[in-house]
Amino acid sequence: MPTDEMPDWERRFRAPTLIFPAWSRHAPNRLVLTSDESGSFQAYAWDLDAGTRRKVTGEPVGVIYASVTADGERVVWFHDESGDESGLWIAEPFHGGEAVPLLPGAPQGWPQGLALGRDLVAAALADREGFAVFVSEHGGTAKEIYRDVDMITIGGFELEQEGFDLGGFSADESLLCVQVAQDGDNIHGALRVLDPRTGEVVGEQADGPGLGLNPMAWSPVPGDQRLVIVHEREDLQRPAIWDVATGERRDISLDLPGVAFPIDWWPDASALLLAHCRDGRDQLLRYDLATDQLTEIPHEPGETHGMRVRPDGEVWYRLSQGHRASRLLDGRGEELLTPDEAGLREGRPFTSWTFKNPAGDRVHGFYVTPEGEGPFPVYMKVHGGPSWLYMDRWWPDVQAIVDRGFVVAMVNYRGSTMYGRRWRDHIIGNVGFPEVEDVVAGLDDLVARGIADPNRAVVGGASWGGYVTLLALGLQPQRWNAGVAAVPVGDYMESYDESAPSLQAYDRSLLGGSVHDIPEFVRERSPITYVDHVKAPTLVLIGEHDTRCPPRQAFNWVDAYRARGGEVEVYTYGTGHSSFVVDEEIRQWQAVLDFLRRRIRLD
Repeated sequence: MPTDEMPDWERRFRAPTLIFPAWSRHAPNRLVLTSDESGSFQAYAWDLDAGTRRKVTGEPVGVIYASVTADGERVVWFHDESGDESGLWIAEPFHGGEAVPLLPGAPQGWPQGLALGRDLVAAALADREGFAVFVSEHGGTAKEIYRDVDMITIGGFELEQEGFDLGGFSADESLLCVQVAQDGDNIHGALRVLDPRTGEVVGEQADGPGLGLNPMAWSPVPGDQRLVIVHEREDLQRPAIWDVATGERRDISLDLPGVAFPIDWWPDASALLLAHCRDGRDQLLRYDLATDQLTEIPHEPGETHGMRVRPDGEVWYRLSQGHRASRLLDGRGEELLTPDEAGLREGRPFTSWTFKNPAGDRVHGFYVTPEGEGPFPVYMKVHGGPSWLYMDRWWPDVQAIVDRGFVVAMVNYRGSTMYGRRWRDHIIGNVGFPEVEDVVAGLDDLVARGIADPNRAVVGGASWGGYVTLLALGLQPQRWNAGVAAVPVGDYMESYDESAPSLQAYDRSLLGGSVHDIPEFVRERSPITYVDHVKAPTLVLIGEHDTRCPPRQAFNWVDAYRARGGEVEVYTYGTGHSSFVVDEEIRQWQAVLDFLRRRIRLD
């Protein structure tokens, strides 16, 4: 619980985070959300009619994914015992009762998506043999209806913590859409619609090599077999409507400067809710299908998440801003649910920023400065993914570093999403080097502006950001005074075999084959190859059960650097890729802040 005696940075971490609630169109007043107000992320059942909210789960490692069944009768969450991100789906009655497996008889595995109907439940699961779809009808024993060696997902995008799956079952549950690899390409997916009871393929969509499709939401009208999807034919992602019954497809042309994703339908299927993202800030729009008219849904600048249209046509969403913690808002901008313990929920604002890299490309990102005049010590914070991006979004860790007197810079390097297909795909077959080049170009730009001190420069990141951090320390050793690599890839060759199946599939498409097929290329792009060049003291954080960036390969880099006399500190913790326990998150960032205090001079 936050107290006045705590430092501001810790009070920000302890300010509860609410993840946007999931609900069903059939029972819209029974919602499920996750929150860390109890000290770790857990699932909560929120009954709007009764005005009650109860904590459902008490998972030791926390809960990442939670939702509600289509009839509103059960809370669903993914049970992960060790933090390695594998496990099984669990269900419990909405108002309390015995928790049981959601898909009886289905094996444990890594989750690849979930569809929740009134009669049917479908889950895509990965194991070491491949990817499969399991379906349970009326709570009966689950049966495998579809399997492939390449990636299969339900709902299209990687599972998020927020929202209700709308791209799985059609409104009458007669159809199930899955995203599949397109000719072995796990980055540019194709769509396949199945009969969920038999697994028979009843429809397919594919745009060809290098062009991906994502399913977003079925029409809410029973019998209407239209599915709104995302395509990449125009480089910037755009919506399209695929009528599975007729096979017809309508690509929607929009005169917008950024990517535009369809999120939901209005209840009568007359309009779509779109999210338009440009340079890390969102705009919500209503698109009328009959008139092609776009109407803005006003909200403050920032990142919107979990957007949904309620049965009365009102839009609910979560808004996050760099200077202000996330809020759950209705269409009038009023807060839907306020945590009892607010903590410290404000900080320094983000500045949108562009610069040129050596190739002449426009690169976008954000930076955050402390009070006073620069040049400041600089922390180049590298995002993970790599298919991800920094947005104008609340990050307690960014504010904590700024509190220490650093300018924090966040570069959306080549490989980041939301800047078009070409920008995202630039690193396919060319990983590591472009990201480092863009991060260093960002550092040089901040130095030229008088904002950053080149003699007090830190590079830090987690996951793929940790990989880029270690690579940058070896490729550009003269640039850095310290490095912070959380759950990094340090030895790419060693990492592959112990990674989760979805990560292996992604790597094959990203690199151009299994690491064992292209060892020379993998060696060239692996941080451990350049460990002899590293000069900066480095802090490495490692999750003991991590299956995205397995611990052994990270220790390989640590051991190699130590053997060469390098200064390296290691922080380990007992779960997986991320911690969803607030105290553990605070311990990790306390270690980072202590490391920076000892390694970087502050005026």
